[in-house]
Amino acid sequence: MHTSAYRLAIAASLAAGLLLSADTAPLTRVERSDFGTTKDGTPVKSVTLRNSKGMSATIITYGAIIKDLQAPDREGRFTNVVLSTGSIGNYENGFGGAAAVIGRVANRIAGARFDLDGKTYKLAANSGKNAIHGGKKGFAQVVWTIGTVSEKAGSSSVTLTYLSKDGEEGFPGNLKTSVTYTLSDDNALRIDYEAETDKATLVNLTNHAYFNLAGGGSCLGNILQIPSADYTPADADLIPTGEIRALKGTPMDFRKPTVIGDRIEQLKPMLNGYDHNFILGRSKALKLAARLVEPKSGRTMEVRTTQPAIQLYTGNHLAHTAVCLETQHYPDAIHHGNFPSIVVRPGTPMKESAVFTFSAK
Repeated sequence: MHTSAYRLAIAASLAAGLLLSADTAPLTRVERSDFGTTKDGTPVKSVTLRNSKGMSATIITYGAIIKDLQAPDREGRFTNVVLSTGSIGNYENGFGGAAAVIGRVANRIAGARFDLDGKTYKLAANSGKNAIHGGKKGFAQVVWTIGTVSEKAGSSSVTLTYLSKDGEEGFPGNLKTSVTYTLSDDNALRIDYEAETDKATLVNLTNHAYFNLAGGGSCLGNILQIPSADYTPADADLIPTGEIRALKGTPMDFRKPTVIGDRIEQLKPMLNGYDHNFILGRSKALKLAARLVEPKSGRTMEVRTTQPAIQLYTGNHLAHTAVCLETQHYPDAIHHGNFPSIVVRPGTPMKESAVFTFSAK
């Protein structure tokens, strides 16, 4: 990939006033390459999306992972703002910072079982007695197929697809899933999820990207705002109790921009940091879910989503070197009738979106 040369060309064009005229398509680019082979011999591919501002997003077919996301600081310097590794072997061996698509069901299902339409389904217990993030081999551990790749004026995109067969990880129904990543000239990376099934099943998709807007170091100095007034309290296993509780007066209240590390000690010893589900509302329109600012670089990331909640996780197993802002439905929704449903039925596809927009001041 001609990353450095491409960015130098972009910078020169911007300086010369060559971008973007009404008559000229932006210098968007899509590049494909190989990214190695899994242990069972399956080839893994890589697709890099670029925009006219020099920003790029590299997606690999293993786990539909965002391998690299280059964003500028206030001086125009680019760095990768997601945790990543250059080895497919590291991803297969459980690299803990993968920006992967999580499914069929992100987050937790209590007791690794659920009842649906009069039948009980048993899942693999991979988090104590509970199931988490799709099971022992969820969507983050499979190789997806590249569908359409598109380059248009103002954006470039790639769609990845995966067929989860009936009974996979204990879930019912053949589930056809697609995830489309689109990088636009306003420095926004959009993720569109779609899934359809031939039998009633559960679906809760998210991307588990670990963001570090400085490109390294601790995230505790980042400033975070989440426009949420309520959350779903959970037990010691992080299973929701079913209650909806106000955030006011708690260390989790981020309605005003707050330094992440300011109140994190109040969560100990029960938790080593934030791992909480914030309620955003049931509107299907894109709505602001979070705003994250890294003061030294000036990088800002705004998150918008159609989903009803966002999970804040502060890389507690990684010494707080990253922040996860996972747009999602509520954890363990199948066991709480007052939570938005994650049941998907034949003829009614699941469609959700998230948009991550970057700027610098």
